Amino acid sequence: MSTDDEARPAARLTVLTAPSGAGLGGVVELVRARSPSVWVPVPATTRPRRPGERHGVDRLFCAPAEFDRMIAAEELLEWSRIGAYRRGTPRAPLRARLAQGRPVLLPLDLPGALAVRAGWPDVPLVLLVPSRHRPDPAVVAAVGHTVAHDLTERAADELVGLLGSSYLAPAQPRLRG
Repeated sequence: MSTDDEARPAARLTVLTAPSGAGLGGVVELVRARSPSVWVPVPATTRPRRPGERHGVDRLFCAPAEFDRMIAAEELLEWSRIGAYRRGTPRAPLRARLAQGRPVLLPLDLPGALAVRAGWPDVPLVLLVPSRHRPDPAVVAAVGHTVAHDLTERAADELVGLLGSSYLAPAQPRLRG
């Protein structure tokens, strides 16, 4: 092991999940503003581009056949169907960021988070819980940590603290596939 390897902290993927309407997007945006080294993957989707969205920045817009090819080639860490469309997380950019030593924050719905956990058992799962919501005990048991979302600023601060804490410090897990 070189001195450079010893000086660079292990990169870590952390999955953030929340119930619908919990304010996940606002918390992630604030985490990115407060901790620019944290990278958030750009999801691939088969849905049409909305006004103002940019390909490769907001989403990777794919034809259904291209998305099928990505699934068959195991290029997606996880994927799901949302209505008539599909979305997923491309593996290659995620691996590249981790190899560069950058922490990665992956916001997903609970099924997506559990799919990542199934293939990568050591990945930390963090549940964002709105103050008006009492999570199911089974959901709490499936995640490693919960963050109360009473105020977006406080929730983002706690998450930034978790991203830099020993909670996330174990050695980098290996992605399968």
